[in-house]
Amino acid sequence: MKRVLFACIHNAGRSQMAAALFDALSDPTKARAISAGTQPGERVHPEVVNVLRESGMDVSAVKPQKLTDDLAATASLLVTMGCGDACPVVPGLEVDDWPLEDPKGKPIERVREIRDQIEQRVRRLVAQRGWAK
Repeated sequence: MKRVLFACIHNAGRSQMAAALFDALSDPTKARAISAGTQPGERVHPEVVNVLRESGMDVSAVKPQKLTDDLAATASLLVTMGCGDACPVVPGLEVDDWPLEDPKGKPIERVREIRDQIEQRVRRLVAQRGWAK
């Protein structure tokens, strides 16, 4: 089974949305998501919790975690979302960068748009890799 690591700065927005959407759309026998941040926040942003709940996913109990070299080493693909130079470099690890806006503090309509952009990218990823349900 493959592990896809979604990483952003606070692990409270983009990476949480991507991981939740990935696990909802992928075959769990083929691939699973983990997410982390270079400077983890205290909690997932409330606006992110709300828009994921609208899509049938509950991340209200999820706690952001630190992105470490050891955690990155467990992944077969690292998808970065705005952590820039702070993202770890793991020799041999495939990296893809998704330049996406941080949803923190944005109006709910904009957070929905960001969620939908992430969902489109996740759908494309799982389809290209043969990981779709």
